[in-house]
Parts: sequence; structure tokens; C-alpha cells
Amino acid sequence: MGSRLSLFTLLFLLSCSTTLLLTNANPFRRSHHPRVTRHNYKDALTKSILFFEGQRSGKLPPNQRITWRKDSGLSDGSAMKVDLVGGYYDAGDNVKFGFPMAFTTTMLSWSVIEFGGLMKGELQNARQAIRWGTDYLLKATVHPDTIYVQVGEANKDHACWERPEDMDTPRSVFKVDKNNPGTEVAAETAAALASASLVFRRSDPTYSKLLAKRAMRVFAFADKYRGSYSKGLKTIVCPFYCSFSGYEDELLWGAAWLHRATKNPFYLKYIQANGQTLGAADYDNTFGWDNKHVGARILLSKAFLVQKVQSLHDYKGHADNFICSLVPGIPTTSAQYTPGGLLFKMNDSNMQYVTSTSFMLLTYAKYLTSARKVVTCGGTTVTPKTLRIIAKKQVDYLLGDNPLRMSFMVGYGPRYPQRIHHRGSSLPCVASHPAKIQCSAGFSFMKTKSPNPNILVGAIVGGPDQHDKFPDDRSDYEQSEPATYMNAPLVGALSYLAHSFGQL
Repeated sequence: MGSRLSLFTLLFLLSCSTTLLLTNANPFRRSHHPRVTRHNYKDALTKSILFFEGQRSGKLPPNQRITWRKDSGLSDGSAMKVDLVGGYYDAGDNVKFGFPMAFTTTMLSWSVIEFGGLMKGELQNARQAIRWGTDYLLKATVHPDTIYVQVGEANKDHACWERPEDMDTPRSVFKVDKNNPGTEVAAETAAALASASLVFRRSDPTYSKLLAKRAMRVFAFADKYRGSYSKGLKTIVCPFYCSFSGYEDELLWGAAWLHRATKNPFYLKYIQANGQTLGAADYDNTFGWDNKHVGARILLSKAFLVQKVQSLHDYKGHADNFICSLVPGIPTTSAQYTPGGLLFKMNDSNMQYVTSTSFMLLTYAKYLTSARKVVTCGGTTVTPKTLRIIAKKQVDYLLGDNPLRMSFMVGYGPRYPQRIHHRGSSLPCVASHPAKIQCSAGFSFMKTKSPNPNILVGAIVGGPDQHDKFPDDRSDYEQSEPATYMNAPLVGALSYLAHSFGQL
């Protein structure tokens, strides 16, 4: 596989355009950094999007670029007589979890909304990655007041080490509805559909309108029938994607996206009336697939900063509180960093917080620049330039500027993780091993120390521990497993950095 990868990567690099004209360059002014960097952000961007093709479920298209993956899950949904073929496997297993898939789609969409104008040749690939998610979410919401939120049983899936093309574990289907509500997954699905409607507004207006219409219907369901899916489906979704933060954050987040996507005054009134009870002012500064408060605050701050919606002026203060918690070396900071400088939130899949925070910093810097504003943290003034420097340092650590001098993106740089916790990557591909690899037989491959035979290009792993150590151990899912929601926000961050350094 190695020689094929190098040729493939070379063709990739030769096919990408290298220039971009901006009609309104002010929010993306290139003078924020010196024009010299040792990182190829453009190459990393290409690979960060390519990763999603390795996570696809369903019938793969003729232009599939990660060719060691084949069709899988072609009867998904049949257990409930509904078509649920497609979508993404969230990480290294073969379950389709609707909650993180929707968040992934939202963050991919936000990346394109904010920085798609800088993506040049990668914009179409990013749109295709989003559409692979939204096509599935449309299927999952086809019946009113019902969302099919999961395909597959995680405990039974995890008892096997199988390629998705071979899987014979139960493809059970789980749903939320009026009698068994799931507000957090419903509101996140609404956010995904609404944000994606903005992505396709010009390139596919009919599809965009379908997404927006469905988003409104799904949000109404989420708000009217309130309850946590982590209660109704506790034995199914926990401990994998339990929502520990409740559903209030998703309601605020979903309403914020519908306000931005539809301009319907109903959603602004909803935010004005319910923002405080939904936790707008809470001091929770961890943004990821579970808690969306930070994202909602940054998103709504734009309405005040850029669109001058005065009734949302508090959201700049809420967003500023998040920024002040992050800036190293000032009294207001509460964030922890490793000795090597990596933002560290928790042991399990920490890199998701690094990528989401980097995106938040660059996006808020864009809004502040447009409004000619700064952040005040006690007696310290924090400029947009400072936010960009912090974000760049986090991305650079991920790409190799760290004590181990290794990239945490598979296929980027001379040294990167070789033994990621990922079934399809770690087992021989169908082309080289056509015979089925049975459920338990796969563990003999899983337990070896050999590098994975299939390179999941662009995959970002959970990353190092709080001491900057990384064992590159396939069984260590906390540090070695990739996930779609780690890549999604990085797409936007890499787009900005690649443009900023003249690579796009």
C-alpha cells in the first residue's frame, strides 16, 4: 500500500490550485503571521477532508479515493423497514451513532460557511463530505416526530474486530419519537441540517431549501417533546455517547443555526426568551460533541458584532468569557496545557477539544476583526491576532511541533501514528484478503505490533497524554482512535492557515 499512497498523494498535490482572489480580504488579512511556516497546511487540509471517505458507510461512489474501503451496511434500516443506508462510522468501530454524526456535519458545515471561500480546490470535496452526512440525516428524519438515531449495537460490535465490509453483528435500529424523546440528538440534527442549508444555498438551492425545511420541522419536534435520549436509550447509547450536559445547550445551538439559516424572526425571539434558561451564561468552556454552549455563544456573537443585532449583545460577553479562560499566562485563564503547549481537557480523545477550540478562536477572531473589536480579560486586552497565534500553535502541535516531533494526523509528515485503533485500517483490505475475516479472528490482527496495513489518510487520533506522551498502541482507544468530530472543525482551521500563509 505504501507505494500507491505516495503516488496518490503526489497526484493530489499536483491537482490542487494554488491561488485565491478575495473580494473582501479584511477578515482574512494575510499579515497576521510571518509568511514563513514549515507546515504544509494545504496538504493537511486535503488529507483532513479525505479522511471522511474512509469513514463512509453504504454504497461507495465511483470516485471514492480511499480505495481499500468497499461497500458496507447495505441493508441498514431494514430492521425497522426504513432506508438508513449511508452516513458515517463515527470512529474505529462499525456503529452509526446519530448524535456525533450530526455534530460532525454541523462543524464541517460551519468550517465551509466561515472559510469555504478560502478552500479553492478543496471546497467541492468538503461539500461532498457534508452531503454524505446530510443525505443520511434526511433519511433518519423522513418520518415526522421521529428520528432514527443509531444503527448497530455498540457492545456487540465491540465484541468483534471486523472490517465494515464483513460485519455480521446485529444492525439494530434505534429511534426517538414523541413517546421516547431525545431533545439533544434532535436539536443537533436540526443544527446540522440548518447549517448545511447555508453551504448549499448557491450551489444547490433546491437541496438547500429541503435541508432548511426539514431542520425547522426537526427543531420543532426537539423543543415540543423534551427529554434526554440518554435516559430513554440509556442501555444503547451509554457510555458511548451519553449526553452529560443535558439538552439545553443543543436547543440554544439549534435555534442559533436556524436563526442564521432562515432569518425567521421566530428563532431570534426564541433565543431572546429562552437563552438564559438554556444556559447561555453558564461557565462551561468545553466545546465538543456533547456540550454546544460555547459554539452557540460564538455563533450568536456574530449576530451582534457583525449584523448589529443589539438584543444579542450579551453573547459577546459570553464568548469573551470563553476566550479569557483559554489565553495562557493571564489571571482569568482556567485552561490546562501540557509541558509541550497542547490544550489538555481530558485523557479520552483530547484532540477533539484542540481542533474545536482552534476553530472557535479563528472564527471569533474573524468576527472581532470585522467589527473592529477586542476582548478584555480583566486588565488584559486580547486582540484577534492573539487568538490566531494561539490557534496556530495548537494546530502546529498537532502537525508535529511537539516534544515527540510527530504528527497526530495519519499520513501527514515523516512521522505519524502507525497503529491506530480502527478496524478497517488495521485489518487486511478486501482486495488483498477477499475471504471474510470472522468476528473473533480479527483480534489476532488487532493485537499485533505491526503497523496498520491500510493508511487512513487524514485521520486525527486522540493524541498525547498530559505529559506529551503517546504510546502508538492500537488497543489504547483513548489516545489512538480517530473520530469524525476531531477532523470536522480542523477543516476550517486548516483552510484559514493555508490561505494565511499563501498556500491556497
